[in-house]
Amino acid sequence: MTNLKSQIPNLKSNHGLFVGLVTLDLIYLADCTPKNNQKIVATDYTVAAGGPATNAAVTFNYLANQATVLGVVGCHPMTQLIRGDLANYKVAIADLEPTTDLAPPVSSIIVTQATGERAVVSINAVKTQASNASIPPDILQNVDIVLIDGHQMTVSYSIAQMAKAKNIPVVIDGGSWKPGFEQILPFVDYAICSANFYPPNCHTGEDVFAYLGGFDIRHIAITHGQKPIEYLSCTKTGMVNVPQIQVVDTLGAGDIFHGAFCDYILKESFTDALALAANIAADSCKFFGTRRWMDLK
Repeated sequence: MTNLKSQIPNLKSNHGLFVGLVTLDLIYLADCTPKNNQKIVATDYTVAAGGPATNAAVTFNYLANQATVLGVVGCHPMTQLIRGDLANYKVAIADLEPTTDLAPPVSSIIVTQATGERAVVSINAVKTQASNASIPPDILQNVDIVLIDGHQMTVSYSIAQMAKAKNIPVVIDGGSWKPGFEQILPFVDYAICSANFYPPNCHTGEDVFAYLGGFDIRHIAITHGQKPIEYLSCTKTGMVNVPQIQVVDTLGAGDIFHGAFCDYILKESFTDALALAANIAADSCKFFGTRRWMDLK
């Protein structure tokens, strides 16, 4: 089988800053999710760094770029697993709280073998919020694009403002609505949202497009899994088809889509970037876990 990376042209390497959640993901493949008081045996498992911004950074770096994750990692012994995984994929870490000894957020994930659907239990970044004072100086030096996942909202607000002032494009990963996004939206160039992203008083996709358009965001997309992507680009609306595949695991597909989008939007049109990112995300769904798709031989 051909390695996907060998198909990537040797172009100028871009630098992306990915702001948000850093977790430790414990991922199990099983026949089903357990019921109350039931024990099940997994058929496979893997451990990786996780979080929307983190998985997007790994993908962006894989596509012949340089990626930095800006989030809270700390010095708890469990963070060595996070650091080891990101070092393996050559992703840099800008740690907002390097001296904290709190355990990192841990996600426990069960992937159902027959369908590729996943069940997730996670604490997210609710206990690891950082302040503006933690932002490293010159964090945007030589950065070509910024992605914000909304899990470090205070820091993200400052980064979005600074990026706008430097004409660095800002992408948001709108997996779900989070309070504080409304402050960041005026600085956003690309809003890439899931079908579960509903701002206040929004109940339909049309509502979401209208709400985000009210912040003068010129490029908006809503993904729907294996269904076509809806988009609004400079008043033009349309649909982008996504590849139809035999799904093994959907875990992280949205994160991988966002990381690939950040790569392609720096050299392609909005609709082409969506289509190419959908191809990468679909390839990732053919393999268990969030990393094995990158290790094709």
